[in-house]
Amino acid sequence: MILADKIIEERKRNGWSQEELAEKLDVSRQSVSKWEGAQSIPDINRIIQMADLFGVSTDYLLKENEVRSEDKYELSESVEKDRKTRKVSMEEASEFIKLMEGQASVLARGVSLCILSPVILIVFGGFAEKGIFGISEKFAGTVGVIILLIMVAMAVYNFISCGNRAKKFEFLEKEEIDTEYGVDGMVKERMDAFEPSFNRALVLGVVLCILSCLPLLAVSMITEKAYIITAMVGVLLLIVATAVNLFVRVGVVKGSYDKLLQEGDYTTEKKKNAPLIGRIAGIYWLIAVAIYLSISFLTNKWETSWIIWPVAGVLWPVTIAIVKIIIKEKE
Repeated sequence: MILADKIIEERKRNGWSQEELAEKLDVSRQSVSKWEGAQSIPDINRIIQMADLFGVSTDYLLKENEVRSEDKYELSESVEKDRKTRKVSMEEASEFIKLMEGQASVLARGVSLCILSPVILIVFGGFAEKGIFGISEKFAGTVGVIILLIMVAMAVYNFISCGNRAKKFEFLEKEEIDTEYGVDGMVKERMDAFEPSFNRALVLGVVLCILSCLPLLAVSMITEKAYIITAMVGVLLLIVATAVNLFVRVGVVKGSYDKLLQEGDYTTEKKKNAPLIGRIAGIYWLIAVAIYLSISFLTNKWETSWIIWPVAGVLWPVTIAIVKIIIKEKE
């Protein structure tokens, strides 16, 4: 094995992410990534540091045919017992990335459908107040709710179908993995090529979110007519849906790379808490749906009850942050 492969192997043997190894060596994660991708070579001082950290000789790291001396590295009994790694081949990694790239647009479309689902109800409700186009309140409510439910059903279908197709790769989110030779290099290469697109999508999405309220604010300053204001609410949701679509598209692809490299939200440590967070997520969003439907049907004010979703979205990361703090305190 070459130096790059040995660094990957020893880092994973210790259960460290690239960020954790970089912190121990006082270098950037990008430096570690380049070493492991054979794009650059660490200086001699870093090699000596790594030899000490890994419990191996510098000869082992530097010489391709040097065999690792196992007696220089002894995993504690508890670590060895808990270590359950699953091997990921090049074929599996390529199949997973291809699947996620294909599903990114489907998942993004599903999220956009959820955001856009109340638009017709809101806009028709505004038109019904003034009798524009002959739309009555009963017609607006009936058609609006039907379209809302159809769009949500289409979104749920997208989510379930994507989940079923990706089921064989669920272990990437929950289990510690070990990749075969060449997999990390391939994934890093694709991630580096994708990074400009990822950054552009994030910037454009953030800009759209910031600008989404401008049409509504501008119209509110000019007129107080309800049907015009509700129409601008529809425009606001359309812009937000476009921004979120961008976030989801690139996020799904970036997430596939992070899962294979065990970086970001998929480090070994974070995977341990994934089952608990998953259960909390399920309960949280079921409660959000129940609150939204209860308030909407009881008050029949669908044109304003949509605000529950952005509020729930803002509170979600706060909830997860609190859960993580509690988990950390109990450890």
